[in-house]
Amino acid sequence: MKLTAFCALFFVVAPLSGDEAPQIPTISRLPAVKILFLGNSITLHSPAPDIGWIGNWGMAASTQQHDYVHLLTADIAKATGSEPTTMVTNIADFERGYESFDIAKQLKCELKFSADIVVVAIGENTSEPQTDEAKAKFAAAFGNLLKQLKGHGAPQIYVRSSFWPNPTKDEIMQQAADDAKVAFVSLAALELDKSHQASAERKIDHAGVAGHPGDKGMRAIADAIFGAIKKQGGVSRVP
Repeated sequence: MKLTAFCALFFVVAPLSGDEAPQIPTISRLPAVKILFLGNSITLHSPAPDIGWIGNWGMAASTQQHDYVHLLTADIAKATGSEPTTMVTNIADFERGYESFDIAKQLKCELKFSADIVVVAIGENTSEPQTDEAKAKFAAAFGNLLKQLKGHGAPQIYVRSSFWPNPTKDEIMQQAADDAKVAFVSLAALELDKSHQASAERKIDHAGVAGHPGDKGMRAIADAIFGAIKKQGGVSRVP
Protein backbone atom coordinates (compact mmCIF):
# COMPACT_ATOMS: atom_id res chain seq x y z
CA MET A 1 0.00 0.00 0.00
CA LYS A 2 1.43 3.35 -1.00
CA LEU A 3 0.39 6.86 -0.07
CA THR A 4 1.66 10.00 -1.76
CA ALA A 5 -0.74 12.83 -0.96
CA PHE A 6 -3.35 11.63 1.50
CA CYS A 7 -3.42 12.40 5.20
CA ALA A 8 -6.12 10.09 6.49
CA LEU A 9 -5.12 6.48 6.92
CA PHE A 10 -7.37 3.86 8.46
CA PHE A 11 -6.51 0.31 9.43
CA VAL A 12 -9.27 -2.27 9.88
CA VAL A 13 -8.12 -5.16 12.04
CA ALA A 14 -10.21 -8.28 12.52
CA PRO A 15 -10.75 -9.30 16.17
CA LEU A 16 -8.43 -12.01 17.39
CA SER A 17 -9.63 -15.17 19.04
CA GLY A 18 -8.14 -16.82 22.11
CA ASP A 19 -4.47 -16.08 22.72
CA GLU A 20 -3.75 -15.28 19.09
CA ALA A 21 -1.45 -12.25 18.76
CA PRO A 22 -0.88 -10.07 15.71
CA GLN A 23 2.36 -10.66 13.89
CA ILE A 24 4.24 -7.41 13.37
CA PRO A 25 6.49 -7.47 10.28
CA THR A 26 10.05 -6.86 11.41
CA ILE A 27 13.60 -7.01 10.15
CA SER A 28 14.99 -8.88 13.13
CA ARG A 29 13.99 -6.56 15.99
CA LEU A 30 13.15 -3.55 13.78
CA PRO A 31 9.42 -2.98 13.03
CA ALA A 32 8.78 -2.34 9.34
CA VAL A 33 5.03 -1.82 8.93
CA LYS A 34 5.03 1.81 7.78
CA ILE A 35 7.80 3.59 5.88
CA LEU A 36 8.04 7.33 5.22
CA PHE A 37 10.25 8.69 2.45
CA LEU A 38 11.07 12.41 2.56
CA GLY A 39 13.15 13.55 -0.38
CA ASN A 40 13.38 15.59 -3.54
CA SER A 41 13.27 14.76 -7.24
CA ILE A 42 15.43 11.67 -6.71
CA THR A 43 12.68 10.37 -4.43
CA LEU A 44 9.61 11.58 -6.38
CA HIS A 45 9.13 13.90 -9.34
CA SER A 46 5.83 14.42 -11.14
CA PRO A 47 5.76 14.53 -14.96
CA ALA A 48 7.60 17.53 -16.46
CA PRO A 49 7.37 17.22 -20.27
CA ASP A 50 9.19 20.54 -20.75
CA ILE A 51 12.41 18.88 -19.56
CA GLY A 52 11.65 15.50 -21.10
CA TRP A 53 10.58 13.80 -17.86
CA ILE A 54 7.32 11.83 -18.12
CA GLY A 55 7.62 9.66 -15.04
CA ASN A 56 5.90 10.07 -11.69
CA TRP A 57 8.58 8.45 -9.56
CA GLY A 58 12.21 9.02 -8.58
CA MET A 59 14.16 10.84 -11.30
CA ALA A 60 15.72 9.39 -13.43
CA ALA A 61 14.96 5.70 -13.01
CA SER A 62 13.71 4.05 -16.20
CA THR A 63 10.52 2.81 -14.51
CA GLN A 64 8.78 3.23 -11.17
CA GLN A 65 9.94 -0.19 -10.02
CA HIS A 66 13.55 0.86 -10.59
CA ASP A 67 13.64 3.94 -8.36
CA TYR A 68 15.25 3.56 -4.94
CA VAL A 69 11.93 3.98 -3.08
CA HIS A 70 10.36 0.98 -4.79
CA LEU A 71 13.55 -1.08 -4.73
CA LEU A 72 14.01 -0.50 -1.00
CA THR A 73 10.33 -1.19 -0.31
CA ALA A 74 10.63 -4.48 -2.23
CA ASP A 75 13.76 -5.39 -0.25
CA ILE A 76 11.95 -4.76 3.02
CA ALA A 77 8.86 -6.69 1.88
CA LYS A 78 11.04 -9.67 0.97
CA ALA A 79 12.85 -9.54 4.30
CA THR A 80 9.67 -9.31 6.39
CA GLY A 81 7.31 -11.33 4.22
CA SER A 82 4.82 -8.47 4.25
CA GLU A 83 4.29 -5.44 1.99
CA PRO A 84 4.81 -2.27 4.05
CA THR A 85 2.59 0.77 3.80
CA THR A 86 4.60 3.70 2.42
CA MET A 87 4.18 7.43 2.22
CA VAL A 88 6.39 9.30 -0.27
CA THR A 89 6.74 13.09 -0.17
CA ASN A 90 8.87 15.57 -2.08
CA ILE A 91 10.13 18.20 0.39
CA ALA A 92 12.28 20.26 -1.96
CA ASP A 93 10.49 23.30 -0.49
CA PHE A 94 12.23 22.55 2.80
CA GLU A 95 15.60 22.30 1.06
CA ARG A 96 15.17 25.67 -0.63
CA GLY A 97 13.45 27.50 2.22
CA TYR A 98 14.31 25.71 5.44
CA GLU A 99 14.40 28.93 7.48
CA SER A 100 10.69 29.60 6.95
CA PHE A 101 9.42 26.06 6.39
CA ASP A 102 6.70 25.23 8.95
CA ILE A 103 7.33 21.55 9.63
CA ALA A 104 4.33 20.99 11.90
CA LYS A 105 1.96 22.54 9.34
CA GLN A 106 3.48 21.52 6.02
CA LEU A 107 4.32 17.97 7.08
CA LYS A 108 1.22 17.40 9.19
CA CYS A 109 0.18 14.28 7.27
CA GLU A 110 3.68 12.84 7.30
CA LEU A 111 4.07 13.32 11.05
CA LYS A 112 0.61 11.88 11.70
CA PHE A 113 1.60 8.81 9.68
CA SER A 114 3.91 7.79 12.59
CA ALA A 115 6.19 5.65 10.48
CA ASP A 116 8.34 2.82 11.78
CA ILE A 117 11.10 3.70 9.33
CA VAL A 118 11.84 7.18 7.96
CA VAL A 119 14.24 7.82 5.09
CA VAL A 120 15.40 11.44 4.78
CA ALA A 121 17.00 11.92 1.37
CA ILE A 122 17.58 15.61 0.79
CA GLY A 123 20.36 18.18 0.42
CA GLU A 124 20.86 18.45 -3.32
CA ASN A 125 18.61 21.52 -3.69
CA THR A 126 20.02 23.38 -0.69
CA SER A 127 22.46 26.16 -1.49
CA GLU A 128 25.84 25.54 0.09
CA PRO A 129 26.05 27.69 3.23
CA GLN A 130 29.07 29.97 2.96
CA THR A 131 29.25 31.58 6.41
CA ASP A 132 29.25 30.21 9.94
CA GLU A 133 25.87 31.85 10.46
CA ALA A 134 24.42 30.19 7.36
CA LYS A 135 25.84 26.83 8.40
CA ALA A 136 24.31 27.20 11.86
CA LYS A 137 20.90 28.01 10.38
CA PHE A 138 20.94 24.96 8.13
CA ALA A 139 22.13 22.76 11.00
CA ALA A 140 19.36 24.07 13.26
CA ALA A 141 16.66 23.58 10.64
CA PHE A 142 17.81 20.08 9.73
CA GLY A 143 18.15 19.15 13.39
CA ASN A 144 14.63 20.41 14.03
CA LEU A 145 13.31 18.28 11.16
CA LEU A 146 14.83 15.18 12.75
CA LYS A 147 13.50 16.19 16.18
CA GLN A 148 9.97 16.58 14.82
CA LEU A 149 10.15 13.20 13.10
CA LYS A 150 11.45 11.50 16.26
CA GLY A 151 8.60 13.03 18.24
CA HIS A 152 5.92 11.15 16.34
CA GLY A 153 5.90 7.46 17.11
CA ALA A 154 9.18 5.66 17.60
CA PRO A 155 10.73 5.72 14.13
CA GLN A 156 14.14 4.50 13.09
CA ILE A 157 15.47 7.33 10.92
CA TYR A 158 18.02 7.04 8.11
CA VAL A 159 19.58 10.22 6.76
CA ARG A 160 21.10 9.73 3.33
CA SER A 161 23.97 11.94 2.17
CA SER A 162 23.70 13.80 -1.14
CA PHE A 163 23.89 11.89 -4.41
CA TRP A 164 25.97 14.80 -5.69
CA PRO A 165 28.34 15.05 -2.72
CA ASN A 166 28.92 18.37 -1.05
CA PRO A 167 31.27 18.14 1.96
CA THR A 168 29.81 21.21 3.69
CA LYS A 169 26.18 20.17 3.52
CA ASP A 170 26.86 16.48 4.07
CA GLU A 171 28.95 17.18 7.17
CA ILE A 172 26.18 19.35 8.61
CA MET A 173 23.57 16.66 7.97
CA GLN A 174 25.81 13.96 9.40
CA GLN A 175 26.46 15.96 12.56
CA ALA A 176 22.73 16.62 12.95
CA ALA A 177 22.06 12.90 12.53
CA ASP A 178 24.73 12.07 15.12
CA ASP A 179 23.27 14.62 17.54
CA ALA A 180 19.79 13.16 17.06
CA LYS A 181 21.17 9.62 17.44
CA VAL A 182 19.85 8.49 14.07
CA ALA A 183 21.65 6.65 11.28
CA PHE A 184 23.62 8.47 8.60
CA VAL A 185 24.07 6.66 5.28
CA SER A 186 26.98 7.92 3.18
CA LEU A 187 26.78 7.77 -0.61
CA ALA A 188 30.28 9.15 -1.02
CA ALA A 189 31.44 5.98 -2.76
CA LEU A 190 29.08 6.68 -5.66
CA GLU A 191 30.77 9.96 -6.53
CA LEU A 192 33.68 8.44 -8.41
CA ASP A 193 31.56 6.21 -10.64
CA LYS A 194 29.59 8.17 -13.23
CA SER A 195 27.89 4.97 -14.34
CA HIS A 196 25.44 5.62 -11.52
CA GLN A 197 24.01 8.55 -13.50
CA ALA A 198 21.10 8.04 -15.89
CA SER A 199 23.13 9.52 -18.76
CA ALA A 200 25.35 6.43 -18.64
CA GLU A 201 22.39 4.19 -19.36
CA ARG A 202 20.40 6.03 -22.03
CA LYS A 203 20.34 9.24 -24.03
CA ILE A 204 18.69 12.09 -22.12
CA ASP A 205 18.69 15.54 -23.68
CA HIS A 206 18.14 17.56 -20.50
CA ALA A 207 21.40 17.76 -18.55
CA GLY A 208 19.64 18.10 -15.20
CA VAL A 209 17.60 14.94 -15.70
CA ALA A 210 20.61 13.11 -17.14
CA GLY A 211 22.66 13.81 -14.01
CA HIS A 212 20.13 12.09 -11.76
CA PRO A 213 20.69 8.47 -10.74
CA GLY A 214 19.76 5.87 -13.32
CA ASP A 215 18.73 2.32 -12.50
CA LYS A 216 22.23 1.39 -11.32
CA GLY A 217 22.44 4.50 -9.14
CA MET A 218 19.00 3.87 -7.68
CA ARG A 219 19.96 0.29 -6.86
CA ALA A 220 23.12 1.53 -5.14
CA ILE A 221 21.14 4.03 -3.05
CA ALA A 222 18.61 1.37 -2.04
CA ASP A 223 21.42 -1.05 -1.18
CA ALA A 224 23.17 1.52 1.02
CA ILE A 225 20.02 2.33 2.98
CA PHE A 226 18.94 -1.30 3.26
CA GLY A 227 22.40 -2.18 4.52
CA ALA A 228 22.01 0.38 7.30
CA ILE A 229 18.54 -0.94 8.15
CA LYS A 230 19.82 -4.52 8.39
CA LYS A 231 22.75 -3.41 10.54
CA GLN A 232 20.50 -1.51 12.93
CA GLY A 233 18.03 -4.40 13.01
CA GLY A 234 20.79 -6.77 13.98
CA VAL A 235 20.65 -8.78 10.77
CA SER A 236 23.90 -10.05 9.29
CA ARG A 237 22.25 -11.50 6.22
CA VAL A 238 18.77 -11.28 4.72
CA PRO A 239 18.08 -13.79 1.93
